[in-house]
Amino acid sequence: MDPKAFLDAHQDERMEQLFAFLRFPSVSAKSEHTKDVLACADWLCNHLNSIGIESKVMPTGGHPVVFGSRIVSPDKLTVLYYGHYDVQPQEPLELWKSGPFEPVIKDGYIMARGATDDKGQLWTHVKALEAYLSSGKELPINIKVIVEGEEESGAENLANFVKKNADLLKADIIVVSDSAQYGRNLPAVTYGLRGVTFVEVKVTGPDRDLHSGSFGGSVANPINVLAKMIGALHDANGRIAVDGFYDDVMEVSDWERGQFNKLPFDEKEYLTKTGAKKLTGEKGYSVLERIWCRPTLDVNGITGGYQGEGGKTIIPSWASCKITCRLVPHQKESDIADKLEACLKKLCPDTVHLEIIKHGGAAAVVVPTDGPWLEAAGRAIKTGFGIDPVFTKEGGSIPVVGTFKEVLGIDTLLLGWGQSDDNAHSPNERFAVDDFERGCYTALALIDELAKVKV
Repeated sequence: MDPKAFLDAHQDERMEQLFAFLRFPSVSAKSEHTKDVLACADWLCNHLNSIGIESKVMPTGGHPVVFGSRIVSPDKLTVLYYGHYDVQPQEPLELWKSGPFEPVIKDGYIMARGATDDKGQLWTHVKALEAYLSSGKELPINIKVIVEGEEESGAENLANFVKKNADLLKADIIVVSDSAQYGRNLPAVTYGLRGVTFVEVKVTGPDRDLHSGSFGGSVANPINVLAKMIGALHDANGRIAVDGFYDDVMEVSDWERGQFNKLPFDEKEYLTKTGAKKLTGEKGYSVLERIWCRPTLDVNGITGGYQGEGGKTIIPSWASCKITCRLVPHQKESDIADKLEACLKKLCPDTVHLEIIKHGGAAAVVVPTDGPWLEAAGRAIKTGFGIDPVFTKEGGSIPVVGTFKEVLGIDTLLLGWGQSDDNAHSPNERFAVDDFERGCYTALALIDELAKVKV
């Protein structure tokens, strides 16, 4: 059977299999889901083996990697497919319209945590490879597959795994589908990703919660202190007020501005998607420049004091927050974390104790926009979607892409089938059935198109 005919004939089956994949609550950031993460890795490994990709679960020091390969000939081009089987935490549960790990199709969308980030997008490539392997035709490329289980919790162990297994992962090009189309029926090739660094901050005052009537006004309130520190991290123009933060930041180029100006971007439509009252950000830059080309500093969560039902009049013992900075090319995650630490120490008064924990991060990545790889991807996308792609950047981060370039010296094709309003990292995550199906056919066409590239 022709590979395309196989895809045509197995639509219901691949959807059922995707639903089975989505049912695993593989939340890598929460220890209570460790067994679920491991079970998901085992299930994926078994599935890859069942379709003819020799696979195994490999330890990393954290959640494991699933690695598979099908080597046809040393003379053929080798493609390394990357994805992640872990997902974001499901909270807040009360905002979900259906169970986050009880996938359903509603109004043309697959609804579940991981639907678009990244199980659904990964599945398009798995099913395309299955279609080829089940057709009786010889694969025109060698394939390797690496699927990690810590992308949503920092991917701190994957970099070491890649370094230790560089020979095993050797390839000519990497394919990642963990981004989005530019818009409805407007597929994109992403040529740049922002990096990220992650810091936790804790401010401690008294050694226990104190009665606010007896001690209020005489002891520093850690929540008040932390809030004031956070408020000082940006100036009135939206710039990050951390000494040296912009030292290595390159200005947006005229070429990029020209590309962005060609895109059908509507600020009002974008605002509607966010549900926010008004857009804001660093003065002097467009919305696309802010989210694609400029660094950011955001508080992702803040905790402290009593938050239960009713009131409790206390001076809390402590307050904490989590901060991430999105980075642009040439900024180093460790350098920015150090500069943020120095700034927070300067802002913190001597009435409280400050503790800062610096976690892992990822460098920003820019992929060359010329050459045969993007041309091959463009032809495949036109086959699957019926339209030429646009070239965009992405405000998010895929940490392993920078690691692949640094350690393996390999470029990555970033091909996203989802949409920016698919609620990745939010309640009611979704993936349009049409986009999933077109992704499958594009992934199938990509196999043949990459086979034509001469390296």
